[in-house]
Amino acid sequence: MPRQPVLLAYRPYGLGDLLVVVPALRALADSFPDHHRVLVTPAVWAPLAELTGAVDEVVDTRRHTITCTPFTRPPIEEAAVVVNLQGRGPGSHRMLLSGFPAARHIAFGNAEAGVAGPAWRPGEHEMAKWCRMLSESGIPADPSRFRLPAPDRRPPELAVGAVLVAPGAAYGARRWPLERWVEVTRWLRRNGHRPVITGHGAEEVAQAREIARQAGVDDGAVLAGETGDVLDLVAVVAAAVAVVAPDSGPAHLATALGTPSVLLFGPSAPAVWGPPAREPRHRVLWHGVTGDAFADEVDPGLARITVDEVLTELDGVLAGSPAR
Repeated sequence: MPRQPVLLAYRPYGLGDLLVVVPALRALADSFPDHHRVLVTPAVWAPLAELTGAVDEVVDTRRHTITCTPFTRPPIEEAAVVVNLQGRGPGSHRMLLSGFPAARHIAFGNAEAGVAGPAWRPGEHEMAKWCRMLSESGIPADPSRFRLPAPDRRPPELAVGAVLVAPGAAYGARRWPLERWVEVTRWLRRNGHRPVITGHGAEEVAQAREIARQAGVDDGAVLAGETGDVLDLVAVVAAAVAVVAPDSGPAHLATALGTPSVLLFGPSAPAVWGPPAREPRHRVLWHGVTGDAFADEVDPGLARITVDEVLTELDGVLAGSPAR
């Protein structure tokens, strides 16, 4: 019996980066049902990849960052189809071409790397971008297929019906000042809502505890550091009544799960990274300024978002009123 052909999709990034290519992964699953579909991404996202229903196997790779993590060939012997979901090249293009010279390569065009393909369009929404790349390569793709089901995992009772406050972000540019998160959390408590603060890693755990302390919230409301694998976080977001977060993994999970949210954008534009415009349950705050998404200091545009603006949108979300 012949071996099942392999389709390899390459996306060596973070949580939000994986969620925006879910429609593209589902399109690949539809068009290549007889292939063994391998997603090359950090192994920590494997349970989430399985939840999409579009991936058969995750092969671990280092997360590619602004520090120019070297591209290394995935440990796959051969692949019939290789899909570059990393970017427009040339580094990842060259690595995949040299590693799988006999495969059909689907990617954005890059003359420097000798790759023909659809043209890259700056400012295009991430979900639409990758679906267009596939569609223009002969693979029908629908960017509206981004929703995820809630996982078969029981969330902490504390999270059920709570407002999830998720202040963390991978880079300082997307970290709204701590004292403003304190004010938001204090407002939630005083207005009869139950805030729960989440985060990942020692720095975010310490931040969450400090927010809780200053806001007068019991330590039991801090879930930061308490979630195990990524599905624990997914279950928490699915159980919440609302999420308030910067442009981060929890923000993208709220979009994917349909949990109402208030999202603080800067330096990246929500037209590229935010919820689709037709999703009224999500409120987006942005002052129209873009900048360096990988900077250490808070983005000036993000810093312009006031506590009052966030509270106004939160009040609307929690009251169930239509988005403006």
